[in-house]
Amino acid sequence: MTDIIKAIKAINSNAEVNVNAEDFEQITWLNGTTPISKSDIIAKQVELQTAYDAKQYQRDRATAYPSMADQLDDIYHNGIDAWKATIKTIKDKYPKE
Repeated sequence: MTDIIKAIKAINSNAEVNVNAEDFEQITWLNGTTPISKSDIIAKQVELQTAYDAKQYQRDRATAYPSMADQLDDIYHNGIDAWKATIKTIKDKYPKE
C-alpha cells in the first residue's frame, strides 16, 4: 500500500507533516498545516495504489526490453521489421490491461 506521507503529499503538496511508522495515530501536523482526515488519506492511498498497479505492464516491459544499444544494433543488422517483431513479442507478453 502507498505510504501515508505520499498520500498526504498527493492531497496537499505543501503539507508539513511527521509520521512515526505507518500509524494514523502518530501523525503530527507541522507549521499550521491543516490536518487531513484519516478517511481522505486512506482513499488517496487506495487511489494511488490502483494507479500504480494499473501500470505494472509498463514496469514489466521496461525490464524486458533490450537496451537501446541492443535495439539499435538489431535494427542495423536485421532491419526494422525484425526489431518490431522483438518489441511486439514483449508487448504481447505484457499487454496493457
